Amino acid sequence: MTRSSPPRRGEEGGASVWLLAVGLVLVLLAAGMATAGAASVTRHRAEAAADFAALAGAAQVLSGAAAACARATTVATANGAKLTVCRLDYYDVIVTVRVAMPGPFARFGAATATSRAGPA
Repeated sequence: MTRSSPPRRGEEGGASVWLLAVGLVLVLLAAGMATAGAASVTRHRAEAAADFAALAGAAQVLSGAAAACARATTVATANGAKLTVCRLDYYDVIVTVRVAMPGPFARFGAATATSRAGPA
């Protein structure tokens, strides 16, 4: 009959520490991926809002800069964006919008996008 040796002191719970470390790494990886995903979605929303605002402004360009920018502001706001720049370059409307990241990701900043549209 063989006798087993008693466990060495200081080795109990080592697997628990490794499990916690791996779990922490996985949580941090998931948080990073969620942040990157939120940033990507916010960037796409900003680009779409800028495109729509520029097109709407271009439809009003013959009425003047005030009318074109007012329409662009309305459309940008309806798309969840804030119009930060609106100007006319001859018959082209150039707009820049800003979209804040959602929820807890807002502290990472906002996405901006610029678009230009004019008559065909």
